[in-house]
Amino acid sequence: MDRRVVVTGLGVVSPIGNDVNTFWEGLIGGKVGIGPITKFDTSEYMVKIGAEVKAFDAAKYMEKTDLRKTDINVHYAMGAAAQAVEDSKIEGNFRPERAGVYFGSGIGGITTFENVYDKFVKRGPRMVSPYFIPMIIPDMAAGTLAIKYGMRGPALPSVSACASGTNALGEAYRAIRHGYADVMITGGTEAAITRSGVAGFINMQALNVTDDVKRASLPFHPDRGGFVIGEGAGALILEEYEHAVNRGAKIYAEVTGYGSTCDAYHMTAPDPEAKGASEAIRAAYEGSGCPEASKIYVNAHGTGTPLNDKSETLAFKKVFGDKAYDLKISSTKSMTGHMLGGAGAVEAVASIMAIDTGVIPPTVGLDAKDPDCDLDYTPLTARESDVEYGISTSLGFGGHNACVAFKKGNIQI
Repeated sequence: MDRRVVVTGLGVVSPIGNDVNTFWEGLIGGKVGIGPITKFDTSEYMVKIGAEVKAFDAAKYMEKTDLRKTDINVHYAMGAAAQAVEDSKIEGNFRPERAGVYFGSGIGGITTFENVYDKFVKRGPRMVSPYFIPMIIPDMAAGTLAIKYGMRGPALPSVSACASGTNALGEAYRAIRHGYADVMITGGTEAAITRSGVAGFINMQALNVTDDVKRASLPFHPDRGGFVIGEGAGALILEEYEHAVNRGAKIYAEVTGYGSTCDAYHMTAPDPEAKGASEAIRAAYEGSGCPEASKIYVNAHGTGTPLNDKSETLAFKKVFGDKAYDLKISSTKSMTGHMLGGAGAVEAVASIMAIDTGVIPPTVGLDAKDPDCDLDYTPLTARESDVEYGISTSLGFGGHNACVAFKKGNIQI
């Protein structure tokens, strides 16, 4: 028998705030977290702006000795997960062998790779840190979290580019739903605003090259010209419903559906017919019992790239037909930039907060209509709406599509 899965804790480290309340107030207030890149000298780069995490103190969440042995993407993951664990009050309230961690990262420890490689080139192989390998591999966020909280159940990374966070969440949902665990820490993290990371995205023509921070991330806008690279992490605590009720936990939402597909089309471009994306969305929607479109908030992948936004709009129309125009949709990447492997988890938090508070965050900067992107994308300012379901979509390089759905909390058996 399939079991019900609920969300009992949330955590965020983001370009617009390093806790859930600050993040959410920033979203509904239209705060843009994009600015000049400060992590390295951009004088020789076509792109000089990004959405960096600001004023984050990893020492609040980790011992100094552990900080030196882990990459910054793990620091972000630890910050977000520690918030979620504290929010849920789950620590000490689970059987270790029935608790696990699924945490995604699309790239892993690229900051560490660059720093150690510099030493290797300049000073030779003996200068390579003994922690080099564990610091760069993408599974280390999941492993470090499992160690910290003593979770001896399943602990895996999800590495599916920009869909990593959503895939981790969806697979954690399945692990509980099908009886392999009772409690999961899940989410995604990324810290790829680095010399080679930014250069790589520039040279594949994925980033917007403007220096205007207010016009850089323009999802669904006719003038969109690429995404803005961001960073950060999101974390959620998932629990089996009765496990949460028996310990008196606050329930933010129920996870009601998940879809995971592949375009099997192209390394970076989305399928122009949106076959894979629409099937992932359909699976999450149908798993939720097919609620009325007017009761659904969709946090769209909405990167601000010409092909993605057009294809994603088509996917919504394929699933919902004419009722797609009743959906309440927005792209919070207009404020956070694209957090890559961390995006899906942070956007899942935004989706849950939207249905929990009844406020739809805006798509900032959407001051013109594109005939190919003609749905209700909540332009410019937040809006109150009595939505009951949240859907979050993530569409990654390699054709990875993931979609997860939530129902408003305070549910009963």
